[in-house]
Amino acid sequence: MEIRELVKRYGRKTAVDGLKLTCRTGEVTAILGPNGAGKTSTIEICEGFRRPDGGTVRVLGLDPADPALKPRLGVMLQAGGVPPAVRAGEWLRVVARFYAHPLDPDALLALLGLTEHARTPYRRLSGGQQQRLSLAAAVIGRPELVFLDEPTAGLDPQARHACWDVVTGLRDAGVSVVLTTHQMDEAEKLSDHVVVIDHGRVVAEGTPRELTGAERQLRFRARPGLDVDQLLGALPPGSAAKESPSGHYIIEGQVGPQMLATVTAWCAAESVTTEDLRIERRTLEDVFLELTGRELR
Repeated sequence: MEIRELVKRYGRKTAVDGLKLTCRTGEVTAILGPNGAGKTSTIEICEGFRRPDGGTVRVLGLDPADPALKPRLGVMLQAGGVPPAVRAGEWLRVVARFYAHPLDPDALLALLGLTEHARTPYRRLSGGQQQRLSLAAAVIGRPELVFLDEPTAGLDPQARHACWDVVTGLRDAGVSVVLTTHQMDEAEKLSDHVVVIDHGRVVAEGTPRELTGAERQLRFRARPGLDVDQLLGALPPGSAAKESPSGHYIIEGQVGPQMLATVTAWCAAESVTTEDLRIERRTLEDVFLELTGRELR
């Protein structure tokens, strides 16, 4: 999928502002962004549900509005799209009939833990069960490219991991996946390529490792309002320390045994009780918040 200088406006508001994006074959591409960043508009244009106001979009080499794309794509909407009275198994069998070589509906129901609910009307399924049924419908036609919009929203841990297994299986089979999610750990675990957009533009992209970097951090929790400048004075030159959010402390620099000893000694001298003291790499959530800010949208 290739997007070049994409523009989408709603009246005077520009939702997508010259966006450039490439999703490679056989990879999971995660598109991340805060609410109102332009993710949904971009994806709906790629799915053929909206038309752009400028720029070009090619999906599997075709215009998104080309009917020839329909049997080659799988689309999982965030909500809706299923008749409320239809039974889960019935719906999956109906969708399967639109494709020449669909997956086995019963096998998909079993994979996603829906076999016991095959005769349950859609409206009586829980939110998580509805999500899993939508995921099954998106992949049953053996698509070449799948759009997954918040696929694990509202799912319990077991169902979430089952969905992750489906996404991993798609990639292993050579299927391209475009994933939008607010779950940073999900994007970090599943994606080969991450694109962060804000205000309708790409603000960063790369592999999860490229975005998070190789540097390690020392993290701990303690009472809010510690004198971070005083702590920094005890650390080796080139170190950085901050409280973010309140009561959570992050130290960067030459993280190793000496720094760990220095921090614990300083905390002991200041009668500070620490919790959850650990060394780890910067997470995708850290990068996301640095790029897009912490304010609510």
